[in-house]
Amino acid sequence: MFSSALKSFSSNITANYTIASSPSSVAGAWKVFDGKKKSTGKAVSIFVFDRKSLEHQGGGLESRSGTSAKRKIHDEVVERLKKEASSLARLRHPNILELAEPVEDTRNGGLMFATEPITATLAGLLADEDDDHKIRGDRSRVSRYTVETANGDSKKVTLDELEIQKGLLQVAKGLEFLHESASLVHGNLTPEAIYINQKSDWKISGLGFSGPADESTSPSNTPPIALSELLYHDHRLPRNVQLNLDYTSPDFVLDTNISSSADMFSLGLIILAMYNSPHESSLHTGGNITTYKKIFSSSSSIPAASNNFLCTKPLPRQLLGDVLPRLVTRKPAQRMNSREFQQCSFFDNILMSTLQFLDSLPAKSPNEKSQFMRGLPRVLEQFPKSVLDKKILPGLLEETKDRELLALILANVFKIVEILPSGQRIFADTVLPQLREIFHTPTSKASSGERDVFKEPALIVILDKIGLIAENCPGKSFKDDVLPIIQLGLESPTHSVVDKSLTCLSSILGILDFSTIKNDLFPIVANVFTKTSSLSIKVRGLEALGILCAGNPTIGSTGTKAPNGAILDKYTVQEKVVPLLKGIKTKEPAVIMAALAVFKEVGKIADADFIAMNILPTLWSFSLGPLLNLEQFQAYMTLIKTMSLRIEQEQTRKLRDLASNSTNDFDSGRSNDLMSMPSNDPFGSSSVGEIDFERLVLGKSDVSRPQAQRSHTGNASSPVWPDSTNSMSSVFHSRNVPSSRAITPDHALNNFATLQPSSAPICAGSTQYSPHAWNGVQSMQSMQPLQPVQSMQSMQPRFSQPAGNSWGNTPAAKLGSTPWVSPTPTGTSLAWGNPQAAQNGSANTVSLHGKLAPAMRTNSFGIPPPPSTTNQGGTNTGLDKYESLI
Repeated sequence: MFSSALKSFSSNITANYTIASSPSSVAGAWKVFDGKKKSTGKAVSIFVFDRKSLEHQGGGLESRSGTSAKRKIHDEVVERLKKEASSLARLRHPNILELAEPVEDTRNGGLMFATEPITATLAGLLADEDDDHKIRGDRSRVSRYTVETANGDSKKVTLDELEIQKGLLQVAKGLEFLHESASLVHGNLTPEAIYINQKSDWKISGLGFSGPADESTSPSNTPPIALSELLYHDHRLPRNVQLNLDYTSPDFVLDTNISSSADMFSLGLIILAMYNSPHESSLHTGGNITTYKKIFSSSSSIPAASNNFLCTKPLPRQLLGDVLPRLVTRKPAQRMNSREFQQCSFFDNILMSTLQFLDSLPAKSPNEKSQFMRGLPRVLEQFPKSVLDKKILPGLLEETKDRELLALILANVFKIVEILPSGQRIFADTVLPQLREIFHTPTSKASSGERDVFKEPALIVILDKIGLIAENCPGKSFKDDVLPIIQLGLESPTHSVVDKSLTCLSSILGILDFSTIKNDLFPIVANVFTKTSSLSIKVRGLEALGILCAGNPTIGSTGTKAPNGAILDKYTVQEKVVPLLKGIKTKEPAVIMAALAVFKEVGKIADADFIAMNILPTLWSFSLGPLLNLEQFQAYMTLIKTMSLRIEQEQTRKLRDLASNSTNDFDSGRSNDLMSMPSNDPFGSSSVGEIDFERLVLGKSDVSRPQAQRSHTGNASSPVWPDSTNSMSSVFHSRNVPSSRAITPDHALNNFATLQPSSAPICAGSTQYSPHAWNGVQSMQSMQPLQPVQSMQSMQPRFSQPAGNSWGNTPAAKLGSTPWVSPTPTGTSLAWGNPQAAQNGSANTVSLHGKLAPAMRTNSFGIPPPPSTTNQGGTNTGLDKYESLI
């Protein structure tokens, strides 16, 4: 809707400013829109007047006065409104509404100008409170209003006692400027002529009826006030473009006298309206001069102290005492002027004095400014939050251009952020941009390589409040705007600033992401730790490294716990943090013990093998420091034992898991003796029967006959071994042959001496035991080198089932084609068995007393045991029966 209307208001303002689609407030004949300058983004308020609004009100004017009369009246109104805007261009004062763009005529005869951003008028604020009372039924004096700004935010302003005092004082200062400096009388001072800007300052406007006083001798470009025209109320025009008789002084109406005291009478009626309910003047004229005169004809209808100034609410004692009686009075000579009003007891309190001092701060001396800033924190909590937000905080931020007071100003700024419940919004919207401008903008000293010494104390203040900043600053803004300030502190040559920067790390881990900590923050901390020559900074750097490794600030001295702080990864800890610790050269106990705390955190992250190879040696080296006391040494030993136990447990578990996974690949019963070899004992240890001890000692005929031997049933060619534990031959052998273990031969197989064929045939069936043969078995040194007698094919052992021959009745037979034989003495028998086996060249099976004997578990170099001897002549008697045991 407004976009189409703006096309008719085509002007320089519409071309250079972005204007909101709907008005934020209405001030008399003006509609006020929020706007921003396109080139700079600066916020403004756009005042727009539409000439058509006059035509709507004067519908019957054309029929009686004609077109020319209507146009003349409308032109007078437009000229008066244009005078109001042009007066702002000539009158420059902190309490006069500031003009941003001069008034312009639009295509359809309208007007448009731009001012500083405002939030409401005093009339709008009071009307909003009245509406709120109707809804809530509450008659309390506290007023609130909500205004939508250009960026869509809703702002609430509370009109409390201090706000009223501050606003009235500012209006009085504006009137003082008009009366004494500009020699003007406002003429129509009403709540609609008082504007409230974004800083909650009250500004005077509505100067369309202003003019010089009658007694003024100063030259003025403003035409005098024509009372006859102003006092005439034309019902065909809107009331907001005519003089408001409800706030007009009797000097104008009854005395036709124009003086500055008339504005003070109007100010008294404005004060009564703020304390009245509903918020309206104590004079109700309805725009009629006759009614106005009738009111002042009776003392009972005139506002006075006797009738509580016709106010429905109790008035403050200070106002009733010496303010209102000297403002709302019939005689101008009894009224106080604007300067006297500012000095009345109504404004005599510490809070109002503080606000007045803050307003005049630029004119104060450096010593006065410093004392004011040091004492301000003691009274900040007494101020209403609206005053802190809208008045004091912006005033302090404006003074940050004074670098000498920067630290003191920032201390008060952070105090205000702590007090206000909307601290996060205030910090992000107001404080953070100012900090960015101060610390991110390079100064002339910075460009020349010099450091701004006034920034160092300010950095300490910021670092002290880093926790508050982290709570009220979004993550991205903190990384972009606050982290560079911390880095600036870490790089400072002042040790106190570096110490504060390292200490604050525990408060910022929770708001920074892992990548920022690893790539932006850790390198600077490591660089500070490496290059510093200060012992205290060295210790603080170790505490910072411990915090970065663990994300737990309890290792340091802050005592503040970071919420789920990010920590460095294992690679960074092992490859970058540990080398920093190993590079420590000093043996000071403070540094060594601070390093111990870091090692504890590293030990929770690093691998066991890394601890064993890289950390434990360093711990041992540090623990032997010559300056450590017993308690400090024991602390190191505790950590060494803890890490060693962890290594032991992990290595044990690793080997146990490896062993359990490899049981199918290894023989669990294998001997641990790496030099042991499989035994080639020709007398197997497997039992083939039990010897009957009773039959043995009684000398039975079959004592020497063992039980039936168990033969191999799986393969006919498999050898069967004799029982070396139960047979008599094994007993005999155990008496004569010493036991020995198998030894790996010192020579390879191709290094053995050449084998020779035997000089005499071996009788397989011989039953006579030859001592010479057995002596050859016992003395292996008497053996001659073996010589091969057949081809490799003949080396394959041949097995056959033995016949049921015993050692005594087996006929001797020549052993055929023994693969490997050693020359032996004549008559020595090395094989026992039946002749058939001997003829087949197999000496691997023997028979004892007609029973099958197991084949000897030996290779071609094995020597079988001698057979036991038996009585060939018959059964022995007496002691001869034990001959077999000898």
